[in-house]
Amino acid sequence: MEAMIERCAGLDVHQETVVACVLFGPLDKKPKTSIETFSTTTTGLLALSDWLATLQVSDVVMESTGVYWKPIWNILEGSFHLVLANARHVKNVPGRKTDVKDAEWLAKLLRCGLIESNFVPPEDIRDLRDLTRYRKKLIHHRTSEQNRIHKILQDANIKLTSVLSDIFGVSGRRILEAILNGEKIETDGLRKMVDWRTKASITDIASAINGRIRRHHRDMLRYHWEHMGYLEQTIEELEKQIDQLLSPYRKEVELLDGIPGVNKAAAATFIAEMGVNMSVFKSAKHLASWAGVSPGNYESAGKKNK
Repeated sequence: MEAMIERCAGLDVHQETVVACVLFGPLDKKPKTSIETFSTTTTGLLALSDWLATLQVSDVVMESTGVYWKPIWNILEGSFHLVLANARHVKNVPGRKTDVKDAEWLAKLLRCGLIESNFVPPEDIRDLRDLTRYRKKLIHHRTSEQNRIHKILQDANIKLTSVLSDIFGVSGRRILEAILNGEKIETDGLRKMVDWRTKASITDIASAINGRIRRHHRDMLRYHWEHMGYLEQTIEELEKQIDQLLSPYRKEVELLDGIPGVNKAAAATFIAEMGVNMSVFKSAKHLASWAGVSPGNYESAGKKNK
């Protein structure tokens, strides 16, 4: 294999330690090897950075295994040209396996230019990605709590879902809060709770909430209601942080928002997952594959299997 990089390093990353192998020397000769093991604490990683700088390393490669590569990337970023390798693409040949051999194998592949780096977005995009993914999780949790409230209402024979299209709208929330507080809902009070745009009549709504609710139902409803409120408050705070991180990308958000079926929330997710620099993708097909919308292609002996 023809060497292309004079001074490079391969890192075998673990939770507590990282083994570094540096290959250096003229490209037309067998390289010299230097191997050290460092702790993954901040002090240890700073020592790793200093050691690599002392050996005048220009390129560093590590595998994208778990989340253990992230702190190393954060410290070395800006000082070296970093390459994040797909573990499946750099798998070593069968045989004896040690941390040292893994680090040396990565360094050899990098020295010969045989490793294609995975896309790692800039720091602000990575922060935005964390927020948008967490927002998605919280929305799912909120939906789960709403489904549990639906279940308890049915158990108490309260048929709000039959008369209101969304029991978590303005009218539904007022009625649910009155039920949680154990209030006796009269017709006049119900009329004040129901929004004027509600299509169902007051009589139908009064009949729907005339159930057999017990103390147990109210307690369970309160647990889910308070948790749902907490989730909604957190989601609102996340939205503010996401909006702040999107400030430098207003133009891109407006362009994405102009696509039919894409709103501002989806635009934020697109930017968080793919960034704004499309030059990191070789083609539109690579971008579609990164986004997970490219179908798999399995062909053997001329036959394509789905």
